[in-house]
Amino acid sequence: MQPDLLEKLRAIAASPLLLVACDYDGTLAPLVDDRDRAFPDGGAVRALRALRALPWTTTSIISGRSVGVLRGFLGEDCPALIAGSHGAEWMSAGVTLTGDQRALLLRVTEDLAAIASVGGGLSVERKPASAALHYRGVDDAVAQRAIAQAIERCGGLAGVRMKPGNKVLELLVVDANKGEALRRARHACGASAVLFVGDDPTDEDAFRVLQPQDCGIKVGDGESVANHRVVDVDGVAEALHTLAELRGAWAAARRLVPLERCAVLSDQRTAAVVTPKAGGACVEWMCLPRFDSPALFASLLGDESAGSFDVRPVGGEVVPETTYDGDSMVLVTRWGGLRVTDYLDCSAGRAYQKAGRTDLVRVIEGTGRARIRFAPRLDFGRVATQLHTREDGLVVDGSNDPVVLRSPGVHWGIHSDGTHQTAEAIVDASAGPVVLELRYGTANLRDPGEAEPQRRSQNLKFWAGWAASLQVPRCHAGLVRRSALVLKSLCYGPSGAITAAATTSLPELFGGVRNWDYRFCWPRDAALTATALVRLGNTGHALKLLDWMTDVVDRCESPDRLRPIYTVGGSHLPAEAELGHLDGFAQSRPVRIGNAAANQVQLDVFGPIVNLVATLAEHGAPITPEHWRLVRAMVRAVEARWREPDHGIWEMRLERRHHVHSKVMCWHTVQRALVVEDIVHAQRNSEWAALADTIRADVLTHGWNERAEAFTGAYGHDYADAAALAVGLSGLLPHDDPRWRATVDFIARSLMDGPTVRRYRVDDGLPGEEGGMHICTGWMIESLLTLGRVVEAGRLLDEFAGMFGPAGVLSEQYDAQSRVACGNLAQAYSHLAFIHAAVAMDKAATAPPTAPPSTRERTRA
Repeated sequence: MQPDLLEKLRAIAASPLLLVACDYDGTLAPLVDDRDRAFPDGGAVRALRALRALPWTTTSIISGRSVGVLRGFLGEDCPALIAGSHGAEWMSAGVTLTGDQRALLLRVTEDLAAIASVGGGLSVERKPASAALHYRGVDDAVAQRAIAQAIERCGGLAGVRMKPGNKVLELLVVDANKGEALRRARHACGASAVLFVGDDPTDEDAFRVLQPQDCGIKVGDGESVANHRVVDVDGVAEALHTLAELRGAWAAARRLVPLERCAVLSDQRTAAVVTPKAGGACVEWMCLPRFDSPALFASLLGDESAGSFDVRPVGGEVVPETTYDGDSMVLVTRWGGLRVTDYLDCSAGRAYQKAGRTDLVRVIEGTGRARIRFAPRLDFGRVATQLHTREDGLVVDGSNDPVVLRSPGVHWGIHSDGTHQTAEAIVDASAGPVVLELRYGTANLRDPGEAEPQRRSQNLKFWAGWAASLQVPRCHAGLVRRSALVLKSLCYGPSGAITAAATTSLPELFGGVRNWDYRFCWPRDAALTATALVRLGNTGHALKLLDWMTDVVDRCESPDRLRPIYTVGGSHLPAEAELGHLDGFAQSRPVRIGNAAANQVQLDVFGPIVNLVATLAEHGAPITPEHWRLVRAMVRAVEARWREPDHGIWEMRLERRHHVHSKVMCWHTVQRALVVEDIVHAQRNSEWAALADTIRADVLTHGWNERAEAFTGAYGHDYADAAALAVGLSGLLPHDDPRWRATVDFIARSLMDGPTVRRYRVDDGLPGEEGGMHICTGWMIESLLTLGRVVEAGRLLDEFAGMFGPAGVLSEQYDAQSRVACGNLAQAYSHLAFIHAAVAMDKAATAPPTAPPSTRERTRA
């Protein structure tokens, strides 16, 4: 292999997301006279198979052959993405021709057949969108005469596109080429780098669209724009095998932090993420003073230069054991005889005080030595961070608010990278506990006056006392309780807002661009979270959220202008921005702060808010006139806008659509408002009832898709969308309606992916795909239970439970192909979905066999 090719393969082997695409004939299979015997080369196929098995790697065939023929030759070795007929065929979708195109294809085929009838080895192949004149092994004079006749008869026909290839002339009746097919494949997998290998003149279209970071390999002789070349199919096999080895070594050495092994700390004003990176207990994410503030530690989204606070054992890397202390958010990490206890101090009413004073306490105990690395980086590392030693600790210089680290008895060494300073120390826990206290909002390094064990005890009581008040189902009781604690940790104590997650930009696709900031309050998500807690017997957070929600709605110009997202303080979000200096988790750029979805139209938001009030009313909570006023405002919002298209619950950055889920939630708003009115005022608004009937009729008429034989994602679209399960889960459709069963089966068939359920499988305008989403899994479990499929639902719930890591904190999604957790954590959607699914399973297990599903049990969509 040429040294320059080897070097290029080494470079693309380290790409975050790699696409390996090949032509078929002459690339994976030797060129033969009998095209029906063009069997793939064993070495090339084995190498492609090895690449396909690697994480963050996608393989593709882009060929002039039809998809059906390619599948016939490759069988189980077919790559994930196949483009046939020069890209006119995509996967198994086939080609849809107009009547004029079908007539044109028939004429071209007949003309070529007439030309080939002279014999001499000429043959014609009919494809879904083209006809090909083959002349391999044909006398040159006969071949040239046939080509000239084909050009004369068909070349001037409007709509015919000629593709001269390797001993073949192909006439297409659609606009397709391998370059566009490669672009589509790249978009489908979100590749950051591409290898394309081809031998045919038509492969030049693909070589021309390659970018500087990509690699193009031409097989055989002939002019080419490709930068690299191999002699034959054996050379292709060697190149693919080499790439597989390099890619495999890169993947094995990557050592990404498993998100499922991460834990979260909270004082209900901000959160910190603790990871087991390099065998330690590392605080790699923490924003101060609030959830949505700039980060002081952000190495979770970059390297160590982005800031972290690490404690690791001295003497080699050991896999730590990480658990919470009982039913609390006090985290304990153990290595043999050494342990670290971490918590954000919630004592003395801190959780409900205005953000600005935060204390992160870290206690090193046991036997053995530990290495401490304290590397704060102000404003995501954008502000130079300097450290100064004092008698009892360190002072962080450069911050608008004072920041200190109290560490009595610890002797620090400080070094600089030119911009930031880092402090390191080695301590021996055998001499007694080492207490580290990061204080934000004060420059005071004095003794706090209260011994650490007493502070820890107060924090244990803060969390465990609350957890003990919950009414937890018997089904997966421990994980339900842990999920409730995680949801409580996302509640912003000073205002009552609830954040969607504790982090930003943890990728839904490792190496991709699906990286979003979730450190804000979505009224929809917050209402669903509070509803889950109400179902466990806790009403306090729900009532406080409604107070926050009422203030937000009062500040709107009108209720129907309620935005999808707000800061935890209730203000509008700043513009979405990118932090270009951070590489992102798993090299997933960009790292985003802010969220442009705040400017979208999401008409489903009203339903969960009213549903929360209705659920509280059904549980006997005191519904105030302010709550009733909020309900009426939400109904007015629905009256004003329910007929409009919107961006939907999934916030696709596409044109607005009439999303089925949004329409159902508009109906749900009015329907649940009627429940509140009945409980609070013992009356029924006939105008509201008529409005609910009108919306329901609209959904049943336009949401049902005859082609899919199910309710789909949006009116007039036939793609499956897990959010369409709201049709039955909300009660809009009775559970014994055959359309409900058909919809559940359609979504299960289309979107089940291992132990999870995807949101949808449709181009949403962004490159690459994502993992299965835990909230969709929860919806599917509940849907199966409405159909009496308890065993099936139970199996899926057990698989859902298996997604929890040692600490019990869920991310947003799970990538079944790479078998990794992905997306932001701790994700409110994921934990509330598990709670709802477990509660529903518990009720199904105790309900009489003949009892019909009760729509009154449903408290969210």
